[in-house]
Amino acid sequence: MPAANNTYDYIIVGAGSAGCALAYRLSRESSRKVLLLEAGGKDSFPPIHIPLGFAFMMKNPRVNWCYETEPEPELHNRRIACPRGKVLGGTSCINGMVYIRGQKQDYDGWAELGNDGWSYEDVLPYFKRAEHKAEGANAYHGQGGPLWVEEVSLDDKLELADMFVQAAVQTGLPFNEDFNGASQEGAGDYQRKIRKGKRQSCARTYLDACKNRPNLTILTGAMTEKLLLEKHRAVGVQYTLKGKKVDSTEQAFTTGEVILCGGVVNSPQLLELSGIGQRQHLEQLGIDVVRELPGVGENLQDHLTINIQQGVEGVPTFHEETRPLAMLGNLFKYFTRGKGLLAHPASQVGVFFRSDEKESTPNAQIHFAPAASEPDKKGNLKPRPGTTATVCNLRPESRGSIHIRSTNPNDPPVIRANYLSTQRDRDVMVSALRKVREIFRAPALADRLSREFSPGDTVQTDEQILSFIRAESESVYHPVGTCRMGDDELAVVDARLRVHGMEGLRVADASIMPTITSGNTHAPAVMIAEKCADMLLQDAGLRVTLPEGLQDKQQPATTATPLQAVANSA
Repeated sequence: MPAANNTYDYIIVGAGSAGCALAYRLSRESSRKVLLLEAGGKDSFPPIHIPLGFAFMMKNPRVNWCYETEPEPELHNRRIACPRGKVLGGTSCINGMVYIRGQKQDYDGWAELGNDGWSYEDVLPYFKRAEHKAEGANAYHGQGGPLWVEEVSLDDKLELADMFVQAAVQTGLPFNEDFNGASQEGAGDYQRKIRKGKRQSCARTYLDACKNRPNLTILTGAMTEKLLLEKHRAVGVQYTLKGKKVDSTEQAFTTGEVILCGGVVNSPQLLELSGIGQRQHLEQLGIDVVRELPGVGENLQDHLTINIQQGVEGVPTFHEETRPLAMLGNLFKYFTRGKGLLAHPASQVGVFFRSDEKESTPNAQIHFAPAASEPDKKGNLKPRPGTTATVCNLRPESRGSIHIRSTNPNDPPVIRANYLSTQRDRDVMVSALRKVREIFRAPALADRLSREFSPGDTVQTDEQILSFIRAESESVYHPVGTCRMGDDELAVVDARLRVHGMEGLRVADASIMPTITSGNTHAPAVMIAEKCADMLLQDAGLRVTLPEGLQDKQQPATTATPLQAVANSA
């Protein structure tokens, strides 16, 4: 029988955006003993907390798994970077800090696929519960939650950002004061997860608020190798704990449930390592099949983006702000007031638009930054006086996959995104790039333009634009969908996030999304964890205080298994 000191009510694998939120909510129930495992280290790397520091973490193995795809057939066989956070707080420690939830239609679409309880009306209360909106609560925003969200302050913005918004409005788009409000369409300021000049990762919001709770154990440097299974029940995990002198193999057990929060790459990886997935693939690797689920690792979706760099004259950009004297001033402003260049998120303003009039809602997104760069003689990027608008297709049809390549948990999985594998995806990207050019040529910006750095004036026809996209496009780093929620044969989890055919095992992260949300994916990942926490406590027979807006809905009867019921009565 497992010892009491390594037995928990809940074991959470992965302390990323979702794992931190889930640990916070579950450990609020003082009768529940919770273990949170994170393969990465503590979030002590200084650039994590400086907003502009994200630029120094995209390829840093200290805090980043540094994954990449296999050669992409439609992108000249290029490998595309897929950075994922390897640190307490996960990818919320290395992302661009933009707070976007997506569109109402995204979640209503999930519900229409048979996922009861996931409509926009159902999930909005969880977005609000998670949030502390600095400017106050309203019908769309909450206050009092762990996740700090604020508007961009006027003294933080460069003039060029407002000029881009004005130019977008001049092309016929509405001004939008809240992309997370009644409608997403238009141009405006992004809300951001920055407070007093510091990144508000899920480690610094959710975990800081609960890390000292006696019923919560947090282990870093703990690489989960496999699930411990008894027939079709998860009873624990095996993990390698990194020691000062030698690593040790450990086991932890649960009387309740194991919840995978490893994200779009590591959650399907762990399922496959444990014998849950596609029979043929597992048997080829010599893994005993515990539960055949052909959808594990499939349904990968991501936002592909392309950069349009435009030279400008007579208006400040990052180029001027990074000159030696200006940079000294920015350093002083940042370390005394949390202001200036170093306090910038990846993008302060943006645009959501329809690439074609036939689209019922926006299907393309622009992230704008008053910065441009060019390679020096050594291949390193150096600033130049210009600006960048990067535009992505919000609802790609292309689908990829993520599967383990070996039985070694340390081997990176095989990632195939299959970007641009459909004609519609190619058409949307071409149209989206043309829209960016139209915005740059609007009156608010036209007399400030110099030459277009990329793609350049020689790229004009659809064929030339598509060729440029194939050669230069990148990911916006929003992969989702590899443990899809649903009730069909390719679904991995049901609407309560339980792995089909298994007991005591759930997945709660962006991998459960049936379809990708229309925008940045951090906020939806947190919402998924918030909702999962209530499901777990409900199904354990505990009384749950639902968020405002759902309190009049009846809680489902407990679905606790006999093993859980024994634990609950102890």
